[in-house]
Amino acid sequence: MNSVKFVQQAIEYEANRQVEILENGGVIDQETRLFDSNAGTTRTMRSKEDAHDYRYFPDPDLLPLVIEQSMVDAIKASLPELPDDKKARYISELGLSPYDASVLSADKASADYFEAAVQGRDAKLTSNWLTAELFGRLNKAGKTIEESPVAAEQLAGLIALIEDNTISGKIAKTVLDKMFETGKDAKVIVDEEGLVQVTDTGAIEQAIDEVMSANPDKVMEYRSGKDKLFGFFVGQVMKATGGKANPAAVNDILKAKLGS
Repeated sequence: MNSVKFVQQAIEYEANRQVEILENGGVIDQETRLFDSNAGTTRTMRSKEDAHDYRYFPDPDLLPLVIEQSMVDAIKASLPELPDDKKARYISELGLSPYDASVLSADKASADYFEAAVQGRDAKLTSNWLTAELFGRLNKAGKTIEESPVAAEQLAGLIALIEDNTISGKIAKTVLDKMFETGKDAKVIVDEEGLVQVTDTGAIEQAIDEVMSANPDKVMEYRSGKDKLFGFFVGQVMKATGGKANPAAVNDILKAKLGS
């Protein structure tokens, strides 16, 4: 019989039995009763003279155990940082949200990975790339963080390229995919495949001018109030630069040229 159903039947039967006894002027005996699942009834297993008979009491054959405070202190000092303390530190010292701090501190392996990857890097950015991007790829591949083909130091290297604008966040996702597949460092992949982000404003301006020249009707529509076309221009410029143009620079220059 299903254990939950078994307990529910026992409770229901016993409750009804005791209500019937009280309604008939009877007294409830202090006893332990056994439920017979076949008959659907309870029966007396053993009785107790008083309620305190149910309480635990010290075993007279056991000697007192005295623990010196020095031993307690030594054990406490040898313990690693506990999850709650780690979570509090991530929030107070690294500025992570309570949710992100909880995710990272809940598992020791994940916390150790994060601790290694965040050295010298932006904590929030590291947390995002670990929990959203790397964890997502690990889950899809059925791997644990200990089995990650991307080491913590390698993830830190990827984040460094994002921070110094060598690559954009969009390109970084492609790079991480290749890192996951090959085990190569981010910089190696970026150099091999020519994925360095275009930050040269002159080159970006040229691409924007070409896009605007090729779409004069869209330019007129945008300037007449169709603001949603801005996304069209951004997309065309990114396409023209192979997705390598710095998004922030593209937005700023486009706004200036379109007259936003």
